[in-house]
Amino acid sequence: MIQVMEPLHRPPRRPHAWLPLLLASQALVALAWWQWGWGVGLALMLASHAVAWWGVLAPNSALYGPVLTRLPARVPTVWLTIDDGPSDDTAAILDLLDAHDARATFFLVGERAAARPELVRAIVARGHGIGNHSRTHPQARFWALGPRRMREEIAGAQRQLAAIAGRAPRWFRAVVGHANPFVHAPLRDLGLARVAWSARGFDAVHGDVDRVLARIGRDLAPGAIVLLHEGAAHGRCVEIIAGVLRRLEEQGLRAVLPDGDGPVPGAGIAPATRA
Repeated sequence: MIQVMEPLHRPPRRPHAWLPLLLASQALVALAWWQWGWGVGLALMLASHAVAWWGVLAPNSALYGPVLTRLPARVPTVWLTIDDGPSDDTAAILDLLDAHDARATFFLVGERAAARPELVRAIVARGHGIGNHSRTHPQARFWALGPRRMREEIAGAQRQLAAIAGRAPRWFRAVVGHANPFVHAPLRDLGLARVAWSARGFDAVHGDVDRVLARIGRDLAPGAIVLLHEGAAHGRCVEIIAGVLRRLEEQGLRAVLPDGDGPVPGAGIAPATRA
């Protein structure tokens, strides 16, 4: 029997499928309220709203559209993803990745890329991937953006990154991982697939290198998608990434890029090679 594997790169196909489900759930709440009173109705309403909020705030939630959280664990490989650049850290990170024969995808902010296009081109020239991480990185309110502003954030970054790099990103990461219902229509139109993660150390806010590495290390395993950052205010992102690369080598894991078009191994993974 031949097993057919899901492609890794899965842009949303029905980005508005949540809407009739939401309307149906609220109709059922109203019916329960009328039939059994406000106690039952209110409890059901709060439960339905909690599910809707979980779909926004949980980074790995696929309630509103597909999200990739890990690679198929058939070979000892992981996907390193580095958010929030380009930054003053980018050049040093590229040197580190070369030294460890590792590959990573940099999820870039459009306005930051436009300000430092030479770093974007260096990322691509040295064999790494680029992803869309919004145009302005509105981290305090990304979860609350309406459809028009959400499209501006995603499509604007896509245009900026494609113009600089000479190729359009294929992957998108929501700011802070919060993907509200309006994220997926622009992803479908732009051919973008959403990526979350399976290993993180909260390195965007914590500069305790040992603590961050311990958190990431708990989830390092074949198929892991590792969330890392650059340019954090604590100034220790390069040191943290160096520690992750050492741990990968100690565990016999390789950092590679998914090609987005097929399963792992074989066509699904592009092995790390020197640029």
